[in-house]
Amino acid sequence: MAGEIVDKVSPLGKMKQAPMTAAAYVTFLAGDGDYVKGVVGLAKGLRKVGSAYPLVVAMLPDVPESHRRLLVSQGCIVRAIEPVYPPESQTQFAMAYYVINYSKLRIWEFVEYKKIVYLDADIQVYENIDYLFDLPDGRFYAVMDCFCEKTWSHTPQYEIGYCQQCPDKVAWPARELGRPPPSLYFNAGMFVHEPSLATCESLLATLKITPPTPFAEQDFLNMFFEDIYEPIPLIYNLVLAMLWRHPENVELEKVKVVHYCAAGSKPWRYTGKEANMDREDIKSLVKKWWGVYNDESLDYKPTALVMVAATTEVDEGLKQAPLLAALSKAGAANYVAAPSAA
Repeated sequence: MAGEIVDKVSPLGKMKQAPMTAAAYVTFLAGDGDYVKGVVGLAKGLRKVGSAYPLVVAMLPDVPESHRRLLVSQGCIVRAIEPVYPPESQTQFAMAYYVINYSKLRIWEFVEYKKIVYLDADIQVYENIDYLFDLPDGRFYAVMDCFCEKTWSHTPQYEIGYCQQCPDKVAWPARELGRPPPSLYFNAGMFVHEPSLATCESLLATLKITPPTPFAEQDFLNMFFEDIYEPIPLIYNLVLAMLWRHPENVELEKVKVVHYCAAGSKPWRYTGKEANMDREDIKSLVKKWWGVYNDESLDYKPTALVMVAATTEVDEGLKQAPLLAALSKAGAANYVAAPSAA
């Protein structure tokens, strides 16, 4: 599908229901940092595996125009969104930049798509997963997370060594703690769900009365979708820490989606010096990512019509190019700068 820049930053409730298409992959981008390389890599990765669906980039106004144009040139649909902030609190987030990730809640506004597969920008898809769009509606599909990393040190799970990836290794001490085991908890770097204005309105309203927690929007989404969460195999979101925390659960040759979220594992920043980054499997996965990113044959090759439309001002862009829903410049909405995703 052609690259597009689509600005829909109207207040929730005033946005018109657009014609619904089948589905889309969606990712999120904030700031002027190097995460744009991850999005380019993801776009090329989806092309390599022959995906039939577009990649939509939910983009905050602080992303520079040069990055926007780069992503359009790679066939992405660039969708401007307003930032979302949690209520004021003294919460110490597990990572400082997590606060801006609440803006991911805006993707539930993308109601022109019947279903989405959300993928963080530090994810790569190595086999076609289009069939995930055929999962039954009404459930929230994602891969269970691991509680063993130090970022979980604020939790009783980490303190007692309990992890849902190996629940039989350390039993949950229900009697001692006076409560049952925690609900199944997913990693929000990848999930499958249906956009809905009603759901988005409920998400934003609930956020206003929900104190922020260390894992920010991931904790919030786990709380909000707890009753309809459906675990899917870790082959659809291999968080790299699983390679050394739970190797017995990993069959690397079967993994379809790799999440480069471990410290030091971002391929475009990789040095091999951080903890666990000198492992041969990590080196191989980083090399695999670069193989996709550097493959010029995977660059998007637009038609002449799309190239004209993508470089035309809004008025002309709306008159022509039926492949483009709209074309404009982002940043029209009032915006308070926030930390960019790292």
